[in-house]
Amino acid sequence: MLETTTGRRTVVRTGLILAGAMVVPGAVATAQRLTQAALKPASQPPLPMVAARPLTSPRVVRPELFRRALAALDAHRGRVADHDRIAIADFAAASAEKRLHLVDLANGTSQSFLVAHGAGSDPSHTGWLHRFSNDAGSNASCEGAFVTQDYYVGKHGRSQRLVGLDATNDNALARAIVVHAAWYSNPDMIRTHGMLGRSQGCFAVGESDLDEVFRRLGSGRMIYAAKV
Repeated sequence: MLETTTGRRTVVRTGLILAGAMVVPGAVATAQRLTQAALKPASQPPLPMVAARPLTSPRVVRPELFRRALAALDAHRGRVADHDRIAIADFAAASAEKRLHLVDLANGTSQSFLVAHGAGSDPSHTGWLHRFSNDAGSNASCEGAFVTQDYYVGKHGRSQRLVGLDATNDNALARAIVVHAAWYSNPDMIRTHGMLGRSQGCFAVGESDLDEVFRRLGSGRMIYAAKV
């Protein structure tokens, strides 16, 4: 009983790191908002009441990248509403690898997905990200911490807005850097081409993965993108 009580207190203390309300800039374009029913989101699951244990990097996330993601979560705690789960985009990996890791910080489990990088980050289409850019018109991926916002229907279908929290990605909202699905991020691209296609800087996931990515991300959680 003492061990369980300690775990509950640890989870509660972890949840109290939110320092303020998330800043929500205005939308960059007028778009039809999706209803909850249309997106089929799952309700946010309660944090499991488990015994406290050291927070270690999930097996699929490299320790240094995980350390930096946690440091970013702490640095931006006042603008990230929910700290139970984070997404980590490991852009040191090739696009043929599942490199978007959604990590549950309460129990250490994770699920990984394919995700494309921007054409401006890989002009020769090698399957590897070579550079980041925060510039409008660069069509490149940008690095740093993002906070997820609302869902909408745009030119890529169902999408989720992102706000960049660092100097390296603070143009993300203006550039319409979002999470969306794309045919060029489907697994059959790897079978036929050995790599995914490229986005215009967005986090483009496979079409069959979008519902699960949206369900796990929700609004007010952090995505951390880096090449470490």
